[in-house]
Amino acid sequence: MTPYISILRGINVSGHRLIKMDALKELCSTLKMQQVKTYIQSGNIVFQSAQNNCDALSKKLEKAIQQKFGFEVPVITLSKSELANCIAANPYTKDKKLNEAFFHVTFLKKQPDNINSTETNDISLKNERYFLDERCIYLYCPDGYGKTKLTNSFFENKFKVTATTRNWKTVNELLRMADN
Repeated sequence: MTPYISILRGINVSGHRLIKMDALKELCSTLKMQQVKTYIQSGNIVFQSAQNNCDALSKKLEKAIQQKFGFEVPVITLSKSELANCIAANPYTKDKKLNEAFFHVTFLKKQPDNINSTETNDISLKNERYFLDERCIYLYCPDGYGKTKLTNSFFENKFKVTATTRNWKTVNELLRMADN
């Protein structure tokens, strides 16, 4: 069994697309996911599966959510090793002047096809920064993520791929949960 992390985009936000975590865990169990755990209400699932294809796991969960809850929810699934590599590759952790409380990671459903050299470099927007590394975009938002222009929609429009963001604490907690 391989540990996986599925991250759902846009559930339980402002009273829309509501899914209780107990119902989500139950749904995952019906999909032969084992040792299912959720973290906070924003749609973070840690589980184990014999299936070895992240895209197939995402599609299976998206279809099941559509059937059970009646609305579409994009799902991004990573293996535990993919998440560990993503955490290790964060270029901002090396700069001790930056406060980790303002780190976020935007996960992409797939590596963008339309990357040019200026989009793959660290670009500053006022005092915000982002850096794209394959399927992870590292954000530094010192004024808070709620005020940034570096939103999921911004990256989806820029790269034409589904995106969802988690704060640094959540990303690290998901890896810790996958280790247990």
